[in-house]
Amino acid sequence: MFSKDIYIERRNILKTNLKSGLVILPGNQESPRNYKGNDYNFEQDSCFLYYFGMNVPNLIGVIDVDNNQEYIFGTDFTLDDIVWMGEQKLLKSFAEDVGVKNFVEMTEFKKFATKALEENRELLFLPQYRAETVMQLSKAFELNPFEFEINVSEKLIRAVVEQRNIKSALEIEEIEKAVNITRAMHLEAIKVTKPGMKEYEVVAALEAVAAKYNASTSFHTIFTKNGQTLHNHYHGNTLQEGDLIVLDAGARAHTGYCGDMTTTFPVSKKFSERQRDIYSLLIEMFEKAEELIKPEITYKEVHLEVCKVLAEGMKKRGLMKGNIEEAVKAGAHAIFFPHGLGHMLGLDVHDMEALGENYVGYEDFPREMQFGLKSLRLARKLKPGYVFTVEPGIYFIPELIKRWKEANKFTEYLNYDEIEKYIDFGGMRYEGDFLITDNGARRLGDKMPKYFDEIEALRK
Repeated sequence: MFSKDIYIERRNILKTNLKSGLVILPGNQESPRNYKGNDYNFEQDSCFLYYFGMNVPNLIGVIDVDNNQEYIFGTDFTLDDIVWMGEQKLLKSFAEDVGVKNFVEMTEFKKFATKALEENRELLFLPQYRAETVMQLSKAFELNPFEFEINVSEKLIRAVVEQRNIKSALEIEEIEKAVNITRAMHLEAIKVTKPGMKEYEVVAALEAVAAKYNASTSFHTIFTKNGQTLHNHYHGNTLQEGDLIVLDAGARAHTGYCGDMTTTFPVSKKFSERQRDIYSLLIEMFEKAEELIKPEITYKEVHLEVCKVLAEGMKKRGLMKGNIEEAVKAGAHAIFFPHGLGHMLGLDVHDMEALGENYVGYEDFPREMQFGLKSLRLARKLKPGYVFTVEPGIYFIPELIKRWKEANKFTEYLNYDEIEKYIDFGGMRYEGDFLITDNGARRLGDKMPKYFDEIEALRK
């Protein structure tokens, strides 16, 4: 939690930008594993956390723009709660800590909602991703829960996105802490991995590093010898000499800010010649992005330039042919790189994705539907204060290769006979977290191994 003044300022900026309306920002409720009281670890809604800072379940924040008032609705702790959980700080005191003077019992929320309806107030809701929250708001405001999305306010979405996309110095400091914990997790995994281990043994070791720093993971850890599957959450394989690991993992600091990094390394002490060759191309792609990112360039431009580096590299290796510009424009390269170059990072690992990627990552132009390019989460013009990932990948996905070949897809650009020689290669990805500065960009966190000789030095 930051100081009271930070949250007051954030809410005041939102009020100024909105000019009118009644903003309803529900926090998350507890989420039961299998019965009430046996819950998953609590994670607060990021918009509620951003504007109200209270990492406590079952709250609703309200910002009355028209009357310059703010409210927290909640149910204070009972004696039973104290018996089971220990002494608790009063929610009214929590609310005062973030500059909210009006703490109201949740039993009064329905009356508050009814009054707002009677006064024909301009109700401003964000998209909701939990069914219980949709039901709670729908019941209070007499809405159809099955059509809740029609009540979502684009005006509010755009105001929140524009405000949260620009990270303050304090936020950058917190993100950098999460990035450095993430770095420590990756270094631990690179060092401890050896043939004969199960994937889950390494996952246990790297996630223990997060716990050591009072952090959790920012998403479900990807640690896999089958890197051709982009989001592979299975951890049951036995590691063998020659396997190539893709580790995509991040820390979520206790303040809620996230890190996100991907490394690729061999189970053997060294990369094979083929692995080293493709990895060197991957780093060329990453460094092209590093070279280009700066204020005013669109991330879509950066993505496409990185794709050209990939295509040119594959042409040199005999896997692609023809005119590179035309191949990338057609999307032929996406057989190797079927996702976008990166995404925003902050209180969510894909920051504000629940509000809609097309709001967060796009601005003045529509999303394209071409395979590969449609998965570009961030395309908009970069501005100072943006924090985002750079994560090129190279994958040999057997089913994708098989289907494209059977369909004679892009035969003017793809040498399928050569591509099939890599059918058992797997995949690789490398990811870092970046901040746009006034005149360029900076990679966040302490120095991270990038080149294959640096990684092999750790594998020894």
